[in-house]
Amino acid sequence: MSKVNKKTETTGREKWEEDFSKTKIPPGKKFMTVSSKQLKPIYGPDDVEGIDFNRDIGYPGQYPYTRGVHASMYRGKVWTMRQFSGFGTPKQTNERYHYLLERGQTGLSVAFDLPTLMGYDSDSDRSAGEIGVCGVAVDTLKDMEIIFDGISLDQISTSMTINCTSTILLAMYIAVAEKQGVPSEKLTGTLQNDILKEYIAQKEWIYPPEPSIRLITDMMSYCTENVPKWNTISISGYHIREAGATAAQELAFTLANGFCYVESAIATGQNVDEFAPRLSHFFNSHTDFFEEIAKYRAARRIWARHMKEKYGAKDPRSWLMRFHTQTAGCSLTAQQPENNIVRTAFQGLAGVLGGTQSLHTNSMDETLALPSEHAVKIALRTQQLIANETGVANVIDPLAGSYFVEKLTNEMEQEAEAYFDEIEKRGGVLKCIEEGYFQKEIAQSAYRYQIEIEKKERVIVGVNDFIEENEKVEIPLLIIDKTVARDQLANLDGVKKNRNNEKVKDALAELKKAAEKGDNHMPPLLECVRSYTTVEEITSTLKEVFGEYVEPPMI
Repeated sequence: MSKVNKKTETTGREKWEEDFSKTKIPPGKKFMTVSSKQLKPIYGPDDVEGIDFNRDIGYPGQYPYTRGVHASMYRGKVWTMRQFSGFGTPKQTNERYHYLLERGQTGLSVAFDLPTLMGYDSDSDRSAGEIGVCGVAVDTLKDMEIIFDGISLDQISTSMTINCTSTILLAMYIAVAEKQGVPSEKLTGTLQNDILKEYIAQKEWIYPPEPSIRLITDMMSYCTENVPKWNTISISGYHIREAGATAAQELAFTLANGFCYVESAIATGQNVDEFAPRLSHFFNSHTDFFEEIAKYRAARRIWARHMKEKYGAKDPRSWLMRFHTQTAGCSLTAQQPENNIVRTAFQGLAGVLGGTQSLHTNSMDETLALPSEHAVKIALRTQQLIANETGVANVIDPLAGSYFVEKLTNEMEQEAEAYFDEIEKRGGVLKCIEEGYFQKEIAQSAYRYQIEIEKKERVIVGVNDFIEENEKVEIPLLIIDKTVARDQLANLDGVKKNRNNEKVKDALAELKKAAEKGDNHMPPLLECVRSYTTVEEITSTLKEVFGEYVEPPMI
């Protein structure tokens, strides 16, 4: 950091302290981050005395990547603009994708309905009332063919938010590309595929942790050889934060999960420099502007140092933390929903100033329903405004050197490292999941945050202050029509009647054999989807080998 004239600084500091001491501050007023971290009124040179510029900050595109993973960042190309979309039938979702692409969206992000996420077909009793409601229904390859009809998969990057059935959906995506004449080597995109955060926060799982991780490492190995441009895991802090974690917990638990995947892949004999360049991350952007920016900067630095120094990665691409950001769904309010447009804009701006590679801005109505076309267009325009009108894309990491931001970045890293030590002391990530350590830490943070709102120590505009009596919410909402379930069930019935059921039976037998023998399950899985085997038929077969996970009671 730059040298400061100590005599001038000390005199100025003393004068400021004298003036500040005369300020009347409302009694009980707390000055804290979203994570309840108490803040000093001012930060200065003393807060950054231990920082070495070359070691800790450096330049964009250079180790430890505190300032960004690319030398030119947004001067070369702005971030990928994605909107999490997918609802109803595959045909309806396809129409929404064309709508967004025609309006300037540069990448697709697929949302699946709950039955698809949990491995059930639309005709399962467990699926009643949920078909196409929180995302698009996918039962067979036929559905994926319809979703991407008219969309060239060698021209678009696709992110898929799917976890316990992730390898099935990736296999379907590869098969759709085959039908388009697109080789898998040309496919680009990201699979969320982060099952560890499901056990910790989101609670969507099928199999126990160990076989679930095996499915992931199988897929990583397969993609290294066959789908080399695909990001095999999006190691996700987003859902951990949505469950109530602090920024530091989101950072620490996400990276701990990431390191667990790295160690698991190495244990199967994979070379770290062959798979690590295709790992990506997914973070939340909450409303505390500076805390979020510091979180992203610390995340890059921690990942780079651990990959290089602990896991022995030699390829600089293995040190890079590339990440997607989504604005905080948990911050959206049903009260005065138009305020959510402003919240999302601030959160999106923080993600950009933090150096994200892609961004999803939530729609104002997502606390009430899936986004309408009107709301999703505003959310997309928010990103375009940030990119083209604010000037923030002109300068790389413009907040570097800020006493406050650098201090926060350091503190975020220190808190994360303390959590890593605690996780290791407790026996590692899987042991901590089994004992409920992560879950309890998050629950305590969520409880503290809620108490602060109820005591009005924390103001949420329109919720506990600036309230409008007799407020009427009059924004159009997307309604999933009852015909969606009827149409999807009819489509599934048609596929089952017209497919070659002997091929389905043989493909499932080969998949089960691979699971039992410990062979890579991806090749037989691809044969299953090519035969129009359903999602539930595949998951039921794997359940016979792996069993089902039941979360132990937590007190």
